[in-house]
This record gives sequence, structure tokens and C-alpha cells, in this order.
Amino acid sequence: MPTCNVKVISQFNFKNYGAGFITMRRVIHWFRRGLRVTDNTALWHACDQADEVIPVYILSTWKKRHPWTGPNRQEFLCGCLESLSKNLEAIGGCLILRAGDPVQELEKLINETHAKAIFFNRGTDPYSVEVQQQLEKASAKLQVQILSYKDVTILEPDEVLTKEGRPFRIFTSYAKAWHQEEKPALSRKLRKLHTPPTVSSLPVPTLDFWGLSSEAKIIESGEKAARRRLTEFLNGPMSVYGDKRNLPGEQATSRLSQDLRFGTLSPRQIFLSCLDARRNVSATARQSINSYLNELVWREFYIQILAHFPTVLHHDFSDQFSTLQWDDNDSAFQRWCEGSTGFPIVDAGMRELNATGFVHNRIRMIVAMFLTKDLHIHWRKGEQYFMQKLVDGDIAANNGGWQWSAGTGADAAPYFRIQNPWNQTKSYDPAGKYIKTWLPELRDVDPIRFTQPPTDRFAKNYPMPIVDHATEREETLERFNRARRAQWNIDVLE
Repeated sequence: MPTCNVKVISQFNFKNYGAGFITMRRVIHWFRRGLRVTDNTALWHACDQADEVIPVYILSTWKKRHPWTGPNRQEFLCGCLESLSKNLEAIGGCLILRAGDPVQELEKLINETHAKAIFFNRGTDPYSVEVQQQLEKASAKLQVQILSYKDVTILEPDEVLTKEGRPFRIFTSYAKAWHQEEKPALSRKLRKLHTPPTVSSLPVPTLDFWGLSSEAKIIESGEKAARRRLTEFLNGPMSVYGDKRNLPGEQATSRLSQDLRFGTLSPRQIFLSCLDARRNVSATARQSINSYLNELVWREFYIQILAHFPTVLHHDFSDQFSTLQWDDNDSAFQRWCEGSTGFPIVDAGMRELNATGFVHNRIRMIVAMFLTKDLHIHWRKGEQYFMQKLVDGDIAANNGGWQWSAGTGADAAPYFRIQNPWNQTKSYDPAGKYIKTWLPELRDVDPIRFTQPPTDRFAKNYPMPIVDHATEREETLERFNRARRAQWNIDVLE
């Protein structure tokens, strides 16, 4: 792994859109993903440049079902908004909640309050970019300044490019360039914020707002909980992360993915905290920290892939397998969703996901590759199911992970790399600790049995494997090879 470039630059060098910095009487800060008070770039600048700040979050108005989210993530959002509201009150502010189309609601708020500018941390995904463009157009009519800032990532997609100015398609090359770039410093501590008392607001929502009910026991939400998780990770699992991060039965990961997704912690805070922790530790611990930092870079790699290649949400990143045959098997897909495939490591992962809205990253790879290469079901179906269940569901990382597992994505696992669930169990859960946690019906089974296909049922109330892995592996290789041959013929004809 390349050595991290520890030099940092001031937040005040960040690009912004709109007029130069002047003091304004009243402005709006639009919360999006950065649901925190600490080290929030746009919020700090809003408070620095205005006498009064109206912090607003705009709720979506869909009801009961959504193709890309579900109760788990919305429940976490509710907790984050409650926490944010309290934290703003502690420094003299007030969170304003509205619901509807974000541009229309911001226009209404401008007209109500006569604010002179809108501050926000910009997004780079296709939806965020579209909304930002709409807001830019509306700002001319409203005669307000639009000031946006880098905050969702440490480095934005256009900051890490090849020497030819093109986006990277391979992670290793991207990571090398990423580590050579200067990194932003933290914002100074925000001590006071004044919100005018006459601005109306909706109450902090519950799941009822979307017609939903709780379906899982999710992790604690909010900025305080996120900061506690970071501290606990740095003081504990971080030192063994490199050795144990792939063991789902161990508590060896940071569990900060949902905090990055909702911005209850800034990626800068995590990155710089890791650099601080790395200074006075053993060589082994330093390697663990470097391994964890690499995961932050993977996050930014997938974000820049989505920014530069937005079609990945609907199509394979690689056109090599455009004719690949996928099966439409609702019964098999349902068994995968509910965790009843007869493959213990797969079923444990799906039951953890359904029960908690979280699943260990190693297990995400195993269940994703099983769906796409053992059941031959399109990665888009698994991608959507994950987004509906995951508390940390991030559109870029989720798409990147699914296409990596399917063999169709950026820097993906080669199509011929097909994980064997039995061997994966032997490598990462040999004692069956993880499996028995989520499959209590197998608690009395000798864990050695989980490392090879069974000749009879593991337990009376547990199914036999839905497929034979060896057979489906050969079928997958044949399908991929057919698709490659077809693409080669297309290329020759062209």
C-alpha cells in the first residue's frame, strides 16, 4: 500500500460556487448527507459568513415502499435527525424540517425568510448532480448565492485523475494517485449558531411518516454514537484489523459504514484520526491501520466510478459480458433473500442482514457471488435488495461491490474467480461461530460439516443445498465464455 500523504490543506481552499465571501445577515444551510455539527464544511462556512443560519433538512415524501431504501435506513435517518436537532439546539440553533421536492422547498424557504444564500455540501452521484443543477438555475430567479463545498469525500472525483486527465478504472492505480494528493484539514470547532425563531418546521419524523414500521434491530444512530464507535475502534479492534477483518465471527471491524453514509462522521475525521493513531504503534498495528485506510480509498474509488460512469446503475461497467445469460428464478431468489439456500455461510449472512440491516463485508462478497454465480441471478436484483435492507446502503459502494462480485464491474474479480461457499467457510468461519450465531437450528452441528457439501441434512429443520456448487461453477464459466466469444465476434464485425 502506498504511504499516506499526511500533508493537509486548509478547508478554506475548497472550491465554491457563487460570489466571493462576504458577511450576510441570513443564509440557509441545506443538510443532505452530512448530518453532524462537527467538521461540517458548508455549515461552518455558513456560520462564518452570516449572522443568522437556517439549517434545513428536506424529507422525501414517498410512502410505504421504495425501490432503493426501506425501514432500516429510514429508522436510522430518524435517529440522526433527532440527534442533529439536539446538537444544533446546544449551540443556539434550530433544525428546520420540510418535506417535498428539494428545489421547490428551498425556493419556498427563500421566499419566506429572505435568506441571501444557500450553503450545502455537494454530492457527486447522478441524482445529487441533477438537483444541484436545478438549484443553480433557480438561484438566478431567486437572486441568491449558491455556495457548495467538498465534504462527502476526502478527495472529489475530479481531483484524482490519470496523467491524461481521465478517470481511473483500476483501483491500484487510483489508490496510488489518491495517496499522493494533499488532504484537507478539519474545520474549526463550531461554537455558536443563531436561527431566527419565526421559521416553521415539521416535527422530527418517525417511520410513520413514510407509512413504515420497524423490521430490524439496527445500530444506534446520531453523531455522538458515531464518535463513540470511532474511539472504540481506534482503542481496540484497529490493532488487529489487518489479521481479523475477514472473520465475521469476530468484532474486528469499525462498524462506521452507516456513519459515513449519513455523514454523522466526516471521512476527514476518520482518516486523520487513523493517522494520529498510527504514529506510536507497532509495525503490525501500523499495517492494520494502513489496511483500514485502504477501505476508505475503496469508498472514494467507487464514488468516482459512479460520478464518471453513471450508467453503472443500469448496465455492466464492462461491456465484455453484455450478452451474458441470467436466470429469472423467483423461487431461488426468495430463498436467497430469506436465508434458506442450504448453504450455511450464505444463509447466516442473509439472516444477519434481515435481522440487523447490516452484514459483514466478507459475507457480502460471499452472498453476492453465490446469487450471481451459483444461482445465475442478475446482480441488479441483489443490489436492490441490499439497498432496501442495509442501514449503510450507499448507492456507489453497493453498486461497486455487486459488480465486483458479479465480475462485471470496475477492477472486478475475474469472471473465473468463483468463490466456493464451503471453502470460504473453512477459511473465515472454521469454528462455525458466525454460522451458529445466525442459524440457531445448527448450533449442535459439528462445524467441520459446514466446510463441505453435505450428504444428508445438517439438521431436521434445515434444507439441503439448493444447488450443487461444482456443477453451477462450470455452468457459470460456460456462460461467461459464451458472452466473451459473442463480444469478440461483435468487435470483429465492427
